[in-house]
Amino acid sequence: MDQDFYCRHSELCKTLANPKRQQLLGTLRDREMSVGELAQSTGIGQATVSQHLAILRSRGIVKVRRQGSFAYYSITNLKIIQAFDLITEVMRENWRDDARRLREASADHGDSPTGHVAGEDDKEEADV
Repeated sequence: MDQDFYCRHSELCKTLANPKRQQLLGTLRDREMSVGELAQSTGIGQATVSQHLAILRSRGIVKVRRQGSFAYYSITNLKIIQAFDLITEVMRENWRDDARRLREASADHGDSPTGHVAGEDDKEEADV
């Protein structure tokens, strides 16, 4: 693959790297929605929703269907959602691994999983 491919890949990743855009895509995963519906569903202001949809549309990630005075947005290629779901799986696996490592490290040092060192309370009570 050439440099142009990696530049385009990077631009797509940058577009998707915004939390509000991710939230909008997650909301659009099952059906098309209007700006108002997206704003109500996500709690993001309508003007902000419109701005992010314009960016997503300019990058070919969402498309618009007009019906009368309404515009309905949907995801252009559902592989975006598959990629989103794969990243979510990786994140969950990383969180589980981090939690496991923390438990193991705590056990190795005689600490409880909450970070409390066994015997500290006994020492403080003895000083009272």
